[in-house]
Amino acid sequence: MNAKYTMQPRYIPVPFFSFFLLVLVNYYSTSASCHGFLLAMAHSTANIANLQTYIVHVQQPPGLAATSSSDADADAEREIWYKSFLPARLLLGSGEPEWLYAYHHVTSGFAVRLTEDELSTMKEKDGFLLAYPDRLIPLQTTYSSSFLGLEDHGKHSLWDASNYGAGIIIGVLDTGIAPNHTSFNDQGMPFPPAKWKGNCEFPPPAGCNKKLIGARNFIRGQNAMRGIPTNVVTQPPYDSEGHGTHTAGTAAGRFVEGAGAYGNAMGLAVGMAPRAHLAIYKVCSENGCPTSDIMAGLDAAVSDGVDVLSLSLGGKSLPFYQDGIAIGTFGAIQKGVFVSCAAGNSGPSDSTLSNEAPWILTVGASTMDRSIRTTVTLGNGQQFDGESLNQGIPFPATSPIPLVYAGGRRQTATCSTLSGVNVRGKVVVCDMGGGIGRVAKGSTVKAAGGVGMILANLPEMGYSTLAEPHVIPTSHVTYEAASQIKAYIKSAASLTANPVATITPKGTLFGAPPVAPIVAYFSSRGPSQASPNILKPDIIGPGVNVLAAWPFPVGPVGESNPFNVISGTSMSTPHLSGIAALLRAVHPKWSPAMIKSAIMTSSDVTGSDGQLIGDQLLRPYNLFATGVGHVNPTKASDPGLVFDIGPQEYIAYLCGLGYDDKQVSAVVRSSVSCSSYPAEVDLNYPSITVVLDSKGWANATRFVTNVGQAVSLYKVNVTPPPGVKVIVEPDTLSFTASHKVEKFTVQFQGTADASSNRVGSLTWSSGTNQVALRSPLLVVPSSSSSLSGSSVMAAKQSTIYI
Repeated sequence: MNAKYTMQPRYIPVPFFSFFLLVLVNYYSTSASCHGFLLAMAHSTANIANLQTYIVHVQQPPGLAATSSSDADADAEREIWYKSFLPARLLLGSGEPEWLYAYHHVTSGFAVRLTEDELSTMKEKDGFLLAYPDRLIPLQTTYSSSFLGLEDHGKHSLWDASNYGAGIIIGVLDTGIAPNHTSFNDQGMPFPPAKWKGNCEFPPPAGCNKKLIGARNFIRGQNAMRGIPTNVVTQPPYDSEGHGTHTAGTAAGRFVEGAGAYGNAMGLAVGMAPRAHLAIYKVCSENGCPTSDIMAGLDAAVSDGVDVLSLSLGGKSLPFYQDGIAIGTFGAIQKGVFVSCAAGNSGPSDSTLSNEAPWILTVGASTMDRSIRTTVTLGNGQQFDGESLNQGIPFPATSPIPLVYAGGRRQTATCSTLSGVNVRGKVVVCDMGGGIGRVAKGSTVKAAGGVGMILANLPEMGYSTLAEPHVIPTSHVTYEAASQIKAYIKSAASLTANPVATITPKGTLFGAPPVAPIVAYFSSRGPSQASPNILKPDIIGPGVNVLAAWPFPVGPVGESNPFNVISGTSMSTPHLSGIAALLRAVHPKWSPAMIKSAIMTSSDVTGSDGQLIGDQLLRPYNLFATGVGHVNPTKASDPGLVFDIGPQEYIAYLCGLGYDDKQVSAVVRSSVSCSSYPAEVDLNYPSITVVLDSKGWANATRFVTNVGQAVSLYKVNVTPPPGVKVIVEPDTLSFTASHKVEKFTVQFQGTADASSNRVGSLTWSSGTNQVALRSPLLVVPSSSSSLSGSSVMAAKQSTIYI
């Protein structure tokens, strides 16, 4: 251990220390130096009520490199270094409860409760980089495995090739887990790999096993925000919300016969990587997920030995040096861990993404061609299909039933309240939104005497509908259907007729219109605010009406089957995490960037009808909604060529974003001088985004690694963006060995005064085994300093993609 750092003085109890401090202040009042020191101490002590949790990033301890051993001695030396930054109040008083975490493996820093004055003093110390307040980050399948083609056994079966993910460890950061759920039994599971170093905080007998190999609870940040002492005894990481159990089951749940919810979506439930191991890190509660706890979970997961990290959570867009998830996950990919994160549920508005860092796979949500259908029949004979999970509540036998829409006020139109509206014995049309949950709207209708509900999409929600456990007969209908239903009500009223309707349950249907997949209305959209020259989201996957494990009875009615159907990018993320685990099992030497490239460049851009994937309005392919396209696991296992990016290559990219040396150093855990890196950086990303200069020119350079047949020849095919000439040199790539790297350049020439983004594609194809690598081409005009909302709308109208 470095002799320069010594152990801190023994802690003195606060009451005694405060008394001792006051005596010293009085005694040494004639001494200017002591007087100033002690008054500062007294001021700090007097203001401890104004404490706030900060995440503090500092340089590595001198003599201890970021790549040093993570053994106990190295960890102890880091912690001594970290505590050298602490104020005297914590060093001389009983300040341990204010010390939350020391981070060792994904970042250089710690989480601690401080006053603003104490933080200001800390900033003056050598080795300090930056600090920011702890933030609360929100949380963001029987059929999906079949929908994605995993159940197609044969020569190219990814399940067969990967042995269902056996030997891979998926770390899930979420709300915990139900350890005794049937989806996490360990029958036939192999033992964890020898590298596993984690532990289990569940007591026996419902503890961990060969499937659920680790479970830990990180609650200090949550406790601090609630005013609870941060050193309270940690409880086992049981899931009281359901979210964590669902995401873990989606990623790696075992085969379970007869799964379903409310008698719908029945079948064989299974996660993406059913033989992979699970390690659970509880970092979230019903209120959200503090950044300090998330970073502690990431730190532990990397130390424990996970291969894949799945985070179905995310906050607002921030510069990466203020984004704890971006910083923590960079540390993870430095250690070879693959990371997938939710894009967010703030769509369909533009630039609403979470988790935008290029080393993260950012996942949006799409639909499947399964509908849990209920049909609305109007008095004029028109019928409209919608969805509802709970179809066991009988509709009144005396149908049809009077139909009403209280659209005069927003509060009544959205069923936030039905005060002053007579809905007794009627079916009520309720608009989405209004600050009230979809199931809660039905409770409002029921409390007011209504007997049924038609949940009506708003214009921007289009054709996206959700199946949920409603408390009365319900049908969630598209905007088009809702408009015609409202028109019928208005027309009937003008004819002094009584509008009526019936809601009929139809159960679970497959291959039902509209076409699938489409992008869910809630799925967050690009362009990225933190890094506009990187296309985000990266990809979409199943995130609507996903069935997976659940820890307690479902919905207000209390369905006892331990599965639930929910929707969100939280659901699409573990699909991609599980698929990444399968790829890691098949290709254990691939880097995180290579796995990410394989997933992205093999994705699908067409739906079940052979047409380009649309958004929730069924408009043509929109790059800022879908990313590169929809995941295709089978194709991802044999991509032929991949783009690789080493951790060090991101440093120049971060400098290119305009970050200063300290900001970049905080992200990458090493001392960085941006002046030593080129001003313009072309990251070797699977998608290609360029900004045309004032002359209408741009260039991009990429390097591809051969992971297919050793001797192979690839030819390029370009679909140029509208009005842009694209030249690729060379136009053929010849390989004579596996893992050989070849370079190509892409030159763009377009109209200098173009006012819109334009989209095309570039594909490398091998005739030998029909492997193709596809990259989208996004061209931004020189008039745009960033990908603005107006240019996004223009791009939607000028997209050509094949």
